This record gives sequence, C-alpha cells and structure tokens, in this order.
Amino acid sequence: MRLILLRIRVMLIKELLQAVRDPRLRFLIILPPLFQLLAFGYAANLDLKHIPTALYDEDNSSFSRELAFSFSSSGYFYFVSQLNDAKSMSEVIDRGTVDAILHFGPDFSARVGSGRTALLQVLVSGTNSNTASLVQSYSQQIVERFNRSRLDIMLQRNPKLKNIIPQGSAGIVQPQIRVWFNETLRSVNFYVPGIIALVILVSTLNLTAMAVVREKEVGTMEQIMVTPIRPLEFILGKTIPFALIGIFQVALVTTIGIFWFHVPMQGSLGLLFFALLLYLLSCLSLGLLISTISRTQQQALITTFFFLFPAILLSGFIFPIQNMPVVIQWITYLNPLRYFLVIIRGIFLKGVGLNVLWPEMAALLVAGLLLMALAVKRVGKTLD
Repeated sequence: MRLILLRIRVMLIKELLQAVRDPRLRFLIILPPLFQLLAFGYAANLDLKHIPTALYDEDNSSFSRELAFSFSSSGYFYFVSQLNDAKSMSEVIDRGTVDAILHFGPDFSARVGSGRTALLQVLVSGTNSNTASLVQSYSQQIVERFNRSRLDIMLQRNPKLKNIIPQGSAGIVQPQIRVWFNETLRSVNFYVPGIIALVILVSTLNLTAMAVVREKEVGTMEQIMVTPIRPLEFILGKTIPFALIGIFQVALVTTIGIFWFHVPMQGSLGLLFFALLLYLLSCLSLGLLISTISRTQQQALITTFFFLFPAILLSGFIFPIQNMPVVIQWITYLNPLRYFLVIIRGIFLKGVGLNVLWPEMAALLVAGLLLMALAVKRVGKTLD
C-alpha cells in the first residue's frame, strides 16, 4: 500500500510541477475561466430594455400622448424617431433602426371617447424571435396597466359606475404573481451558475485531454511504461492535479459570481463542492479517455471540441430540454453537464439539499465510474 501511495505521489508531484512551470498552462488555469465568466455574465442576458421604437401618431391627441408616455417611461421602450406617414414604417423596419413601431390611428381618441374599443397597433420586427416575443409581452403589460389605471379614474369620477361594473377589483381580474427562487427575474442569476459549470467542463476537459498525449509526444511515455506503475495509479496521478485545479477554478469563479454579479447563494457550499467532485470525476475521466485515443495534441483538441458543442447544446444551458424532440431528450441523459446544471442552479437559487438532488448526483457518479473504467482500460493497453 505504501508503494502504491508513493507512486501516485510521484506522479502527482510531476504533474503539478509541470503545470506550474508551463506558462501556457498557467495561463489556461486562471485567465480563461475569468474571461469566460465576465464575458458570459454580461453578454448572456435576456432582460431586454431600452428597445429602439418609432412613434407614428396619426391621432396626436392628449390620450395617445399619455399612452405613448406610458411606453417610454416603462424603461422597456425608448422612442428614437417620430414618423409622419405609413411608408416610413416599412423603411425603418427594413433598415433595422428600430425593433418596434407604436402606431395610433386617426380615430383613436374618438373611439375611446365614444366608449368603443380602440385598437393600438404595435409593429414588431420578427428577425429576432426572442426580441419580438418580449416586445409583445411588454406591450400587453403596459396597455393592461394603463387600462386599469383609467378604469380606476373613471370609477372615482363617477361612483355610479360601480353599480354597472361587477364588484371585485372593479370588474377586472388582477393577478397577484409571486416568483420563487429568482424574485427579480434576473437572467444573470440563471446563467452565471451555468457558466461556472461550463467553464469547469471546458478547462478540465482540455487539460486532461492533453495529459497522456503530451507524454507520447515528448517521449516520456516509454519511460513510464518500464516503471512498475499500474494503470489506475497512472490515472490517479494524472487526474488528481487537474481535480485540484478544477476546485480552485470553481472557488474563484463562484466568488466572482456571488460578490461581483450578486448571484444569491441559497444552498450549502459544502454540498456544492461535493457535487463538484462527482462532476470532475466525469469530466476528467472523459478527458483522459480522449487523450488515450488521440495520437497528437491536435487530435485531442479537435476531439474535445467535437464533444463540447453537442454537450453544451444538449445540456439545457441555452435551450430548454423540454422543447427538444423526445429522441434528443433521451440522448441528453448521457451528458454529465445536464445533471450538474440542475445541481448548481438548485443549490444557488433554490437552496435545495441532497434529498432533492441525489438522482442527479447518482447519475454523475455512475457516468464518472464508467468513463474512468474505460480510461483505465485504455491506459492499461498503452502501459502493457
């Protein structure tokens, strides 16, 4: 047993010294995770505000101006131009200078004054479907609030209308919506934990994918083959240093996520790092498996990126898994990133514990052990 620990320690010291001495490796350990976190933290934001909007007011009444002010004061829309004819509407949309057009017809105030329904036209550029859907949602909310406020004013001026309009919030439904876990609905709170999981996957996978290949290219693999080291000891000596690097990176980016982006940490930090160990087991084992089947570092790098893009797309990081076809949903169960995203978001935002997250942790453990067994088998063939 002492000899086994000695051989593992020798491999561990060798890998740590190599990581410290290599300037490129030092760069990969610290700067890319920070850059990715800051870039994604600011860029991956679906909270759409200050939508460039054009105003085409044919009515030009106090009522239309009041409703237009409701749009501009909401913080979601700001008017960049005022149009004078219908032809200009298609021109500004085609040029892409605005994402929406607010159009009041010439009889807008007249229809409202006579008690008829007045139509407000909101033209939306559908080039970006996400922006278009948000513009529709924001417009409906603003008009609904405006209608409720005018109805309240009418009831105050003429209390007799209460006998005509049914009781209970002046005859209208007023929903009281309560949001759990992410009360402010900030996209950053949703994306930053996912970015942490993504950063760890990219960095550890790249580092370990180069591990065995680098030994082959520099010619030290033959020297290792003549030593009494066993495949499992070789694997542990290769993975433990990168596991320590992964833990350091998680601590670094988690600190920035909490104190810089103000992402709430509702759950247990100890449970987060326990789940991280299971996640690292899968990532490191997969990286070593890629390293054993590659002959050069270029092949290892290409194979890594070949895996990374499907892993990100099929993890739920960008697109909801529920919206994918059923066959694709089944394929996502093979993706370790899928499980860790559920874990890290559950710990950060919901504060849930092991009693809720144990299925995902068990899946990570099984995936990690299977990948580790395959990596040990491949390394065993190489060392033998």
